[in-house]
Amino acid sequence: MTRLDRVEHGEVQQIVTRLARENSFLENVFEAMQEGVILLDIDGVIGFVNGAAGRLLGIDPEASVGERLSAKVRGLDWSTLGRPGRTVSRDLEVFYPEHRFLNFYLAPIDDLDPLDPAGYVMLFRDLTSTRAEAEEILESERHNALTLLAAGVAHEIGNPLNSIGIHLQLIDRKLRQLPPKERQPFEGSLATARDEIRRLDTILKQFLSAIRPTIPQRERHDLHRILHDTLELLHTELESRSIPVELDLAASMPHAMVDAGQFQQVFHNLIRNAYQALPGDGGKITVRTGFNDYETIISIEDNGTGISPEHMGTLFEPYRTTKSSGNGLGLLIVRRIVREHGGEISIESEEHQGTRVIIRLPRGERPVRLLGSPEPVIDLH
Repeated sequence: MTRLDRVEHGEVQQIVTRLARENSFLENVFEAMQEGVILLDIDGVIGFVNGAAGRLLGIDPEASVGERLSAKVRGLDWSTLGRPGRTVSRDLEVFYPEHRFLNFYLAPIDDLDPLDPAGYVMLFRDLTSTRAEAEEILESERHNALTLLAAGVAHEIGNPLNSIGIHLQLIDRKLRQLPPKERQPFEGSLATARDEIRRLDTILKQFLSAIRPTIPQRERHDLHRILHDTLELLHTELESRSIPVELDLAASMPHAMVDAGQFQQVFHNLIRNAYQALPGDGGKITVRTGFNDYETIISIEDNGTGISPEHMGTLFEPYRTTKSSGNGLGLLIVRRIVREHGGEISIESEEHQGTRVIIRLPRGERPVRLLGSPEPVIDLH
């Protein structure tokens, strides 16, 4: 390139004018793209943001220039992304201004040395519709299968249960006409039959409630109060097993927009799961709560048997359970309720060490969240 100090004044003006036109042309090209484009220097400072990137990430293109990427897009740590000589492709979940799934491609802008780039270009593609369609198809197939099964269960089990219950009532009336000594041997069997019918009826109702779509009746509630009410209901069972429940509850916990009845069911199922996994002695349950600007966090932890790796992938499938007396519907119901409240549920467990269930409920605007593991690094040198 010709040195500017050796060029006549008129030629300098022509060069500057040409560069300005080229810059304006490139900006127009970037603005016409549906993909988001962000140009950054080697320190992750933003030099340019096109309109598509601004809309996808909820940032002001002009106000973002000169700011660090990590300051404008929370959840992206430049120290782990911008390394010389490598290209990164990652999926990204964005919660503001809209809940979207994006893929971004970060590549160095090579000058002469790939290990000493002039900066980086970041391209964003919106995968929301593609991902939603795939998940919708899969969820629809699962739901259709469960719905058909539920209809069969309701008909094939529900009607006979009602009939058996009616006949047991008739038998009970007949037994009451017998003398006490003759009636006593049958009363135990009759009570057992009634208990089993109630148990089957409970299983049937749980199964139907696990798959029926419901609309939460949300009101502002104190989650701590719902938790204490649930523990009061479970007090007898916990006391009979000598299981302590330690509470580590956040002070000044803000109220949450939830369906109180449904979240009592969530706490009930998770605490029961926890104490059923505890050993005969030395077991305990710990419930913690916390919150930040974006979400409310609830964790229920036990030091019980834990979950083996082969069972972790089937936790939310109906009738997949590690308990001899369980039906595998509790977690399915819990996940449905949490999702209908816009939240997320995750489970961490180690065999023979215990299990922790974490519920995250949105409070409003949320940051971004990286998805999955990073793609293999592409070495450019």
